[in-house]
Amino acid sequence: MERGRAPPWRGAWILVLLPALAGGEHRRVPAARGGGEQRPDGRAARAGQPLAAGEAAYEEWRATGVRGRAVELSCGPPAAAPPAVVFWSFTPQGEGLPRAVAVGSGREVAVAPGTGALGRVTLRNGTLELRELREAAQGRFLCQGLFPERGRLRVGYAAVLLRVLVPVSKPFVRPTAAAAAEGAAVALTCTVREGTEPLSFSWQHQEPRGGPSVTPAGLGGSRAELQLTPANRSHTGWYICTVHNEVNNRTSDPVYLDIVYGPDEPAIRVEPFSPEQGGFSAGEREDVVLSCLAPSNPPSRYVWLHNGSQVHTGQTYVIPAIARAQAGTYTCLAENSHLQTRTQATIVLTVYYPPAGSPSCSALASDDQRDVALRCRWLGGFPLARLRWVGPQEEEEEEEGLMGSSFSMATRIQSGAATRNGSSFSCLASHPALPLGAACGTTLWVPPGSPRCAAAATKGDEYVMLRCGWQGGTPPVTLRWRDSAGRALGDPAASLAVLVLGTDGSLAGREFVCAAAHPLRAAAAECRLRLGKPAPSPACRGGVAVPAHSVPPCRRAEVPELQAESEVAVLEGGEAQLACRQRGSSAGLGATVAWYDPKEREVTAGLAKYQLEQGEAWVNLTVRDAEWPGDSGIYRCTATNAVGTASLPVRLRVDRYPAPPNVTISKLRYTRARTEVRLEWRTQGAGNLTGFVVQRRQTKKPLRETASPWETAAGDIEPHSRDRRLGGLDPAVLYAFRVLAVNHRTAGHPSEVQTPGEVGRGCSVGAEQGLSGEGQRVHPVERRSRVRAAGSRFQARARTFPGLSGLRPSLLPAMFPLLSSSRASLRGLPGGDGGGGGGDAGGQRSLAAGRALHRPPPGDPAAAARPAVPHGRSRRPGARGHGGGCWSSRGRGGGSRASPGRLVCPGHGRRAALGSTRPQR
Repeated sequence: MERGRAPPWRGAWILVLLPALAGGEHRRVPAARGGGEQRPDGRAARAGQPLAAGEAAYEEWRATGVRGRAVELSCGPPAAAPPAVVFWSFTPQGEGLPRAVAVGSGREVAVAPGTGALGRVTLRNGTLELRELREAAQGRFLCQGLFPERGRLRVGYAAVLLRVLVPVSKPFVRPTAAAAAEGAAVALTCTVREGTEPLSFSWQHQEPRGGPSVTPAGLGGSRAELQLTPANRSHTGWYICTVHNEVNNRTSDPVYLDIVYGPDEPAIRVEPFSPEQGGFSAGEREDVVLSCLAPSNPPSRYVWLHNGSQVHTGQTYVIPAIARAQAGTYTCLAENSHLQTRTQATIVLTVYYPPAGSPSCSALASDDQRDVALRCRWLGGFPLARLRWVGPQEEEEEEEGLMGSSFSMATRIQSGAATRNGSSFSCLASHPALPLGAACGTTLWVPPGSPRCAAAATKGDEYVMLRCGWQGGTPPVTLRWRDSAGRALGDPAASLAVLVLGTDGSLAGREFVCAAAHPLRAAAAECRLRLGKPAPSPACRGGVAVPAHSVPPCRRAEVPELQAESEVAVLEGGEAQLACRQRGSSAGLGATVAWYDPKEREVTAGLAKYQLEQGEAWVNLTVRDAEWPGDSGIYRCTATNAVGTASLPVRLRVDRYPAPPNVTISKLRYTRARTEVRLEWRTQGAGNLTGFVVQRRQTKKPLRETASPWETAAGDIEPHSRDRRLGGLDPAVLYAFRVLAVNHRTAGHPSEVQTPGEVGRGCSVGAEQGLSGEGQRVHPVERRSRVRAAGSRFQARARTFPGLSGLRPSLLPAMFPLLSSSRASLRGLPGGDGGGGGGDAGGQRSLAAGRALHRPPPGDPAAAARPAVPHGRSRRPGARGHGGGCWSSRGRGGGSRASPGRLVCPGHGRRAALGSTRPQR
């Protein structure tokens, strides 16, 4: 009950007036304090004064409230004075019985119990306020009040129809499938948990990679269900649903819809882009990039095939420096792993490659020396190179499609009469693989002067050689011999024509003409010779044919004479020069000189091994980087002229450098980590050297298996060095090392082979047969291999040692170093500090100790022949300062069992003994 300032009528007036409010009857209200009736204004009312019931007013209106919020229901018009007494009742929607809500008079208010279902109810000045409104408050509220009016009380009624609105809750979007194949029917449903209808829906669609949200057009976006029938790839993305009602609007969280599709037909792109009919092309040695794109969701998996064989996986295939063998068909295979679908596309890639080298140009006389045939030749390549001739007055930029262009070979006939001396012509070559093209050229010119004639007699005056020469010119001058009657003698030749005639009486006094012709020379040139008998002279032994003018009378044509050293010597790695020259009168007859190697192959220019230098009458052959013994042998110098051929052998001797001094390893130690060794050596004897080479290899592990080859561990050691650290070793592998001295290319004898010992250990056992050294020990792998071999040999020899018949097999490893009779086994036990000799001595003493260990059984007839050596403790034969080595031992002590045999390698300065040899129980 709320309390405040008391109105003119107090307390009991509310209860007294309630029946009057309901029926309009006049009832007296007893005095509040036992003193008669009281008027509402505090004065005593007159008995029998009725209320103005006939003036009661009735009003009805509608109100709207929102759940959770506050709503005020007034009793009467807002401008009217508040009622003196008010009573509120509530009738739920659909029910007929009213329920009391609140009653008040002034500041005295009473709220009926159970009104919490309507919200938080308060009554102030006749106005009913419902805070935190609930849905149960929807219904009819009735207000009955007494309104003071001109000193009287007027009865008023107000009915309020309250409608409670529920806000829309957050909507949820549920697709029929999170991922659907393209073409399938997909629906997205937007639902809300609560909200007063009517509800309106709106949809928004956003691209997968962002962007503005748009309303999906034509998809029924104003309903609670969004139909995507059929779904396509453009429907992929985020979907948002917004729900509206009278109170509010709410938006859902975005929901991703994945539309699976593809792959579409791939599109192949080639870089550099060089399309042609039916495919693409690329130049040889060019980098080619093939890209494939097949739209798909999820993204496609790409596989590249070349001529049907897989060559790459991925969207982009890069072919660096493409070769002609890589031409062919390229297929891009795109696969959608979700849908298990595949598509493919194929292109044809052509690889262009130019011909080898460059085009060659030549000029030949044609049409009986009246024209010049210009020939351009460039064979090979794909496609064939296009060639065309361009003259001095022609445009080089003319199109290739003009007449005169051809492929691989181009010939142009140029009239000699219309060509000036010194005119230049160019052959232009174009090819798709050569952006700048190629070219060659030639200049047509006539050599100055005139032909020269000469005659000479062969040895013995059997033949006469007529020689006509005119060097130079393009094309060369054509020479031909004719007799005085103009008859042709022999075949025409370029630049040099030689005619050989038999000597008889008919040649005397005859005249011969050498005619020279050139296409650029209008008139022919010639020289003449007249043959006759010379006068006798001391130099001429009989009649000799001579020319008619200006020719030496005793010049003879002979087989070439050669001059060269019979033998040339060179040290290995040097250069040898073989000189060959002509001498005598044959030097002027144009002989051809050539060299042949020891395999009778002609030496030509351009070989890396040989170098040719040629003069008018000499040819030198230089042999580079002479090798022993490959370049040694007989080289031949040959010369050929019109009379005959001469040959002269020259022997080339390639000598090796003297052998360097021998090398001995003085120290070989492991470092602590066993990944590095320190090697020291010394030289013995005299001799030159230019360096050292250290070699290593792994020692033999399995028996009866060849050792691994030697490999160079260090090859750049200066000649003054005597030690080297070698790293990169595997700690689990036992290595063997040796050192060689080198004098240029001659290697000396290798040193003894040794295996490294560990720092701080004083025993060494060679890893290979015949080793001995200082401060080394047997590697466990090698020791196990020797023990296994010992067992096999011991069993084979057991029958020859009657004293061994009673030993157990477990003693074999310990007995092997003592019983091995082969010299190789004794060498396998090198000495300690005593060096190599100590190893053999120690092995012999160990063998003697082994005989003492194995006493013959009683009754053995061979016992008398064997010396008895007491067993027990003995000083190590190989102690410091003495030769010796390691031996087999047994465990000491008084236990019931002795330890198995093992190799004992005592340290420096300590003693060791052979244990008890009593057989095990």
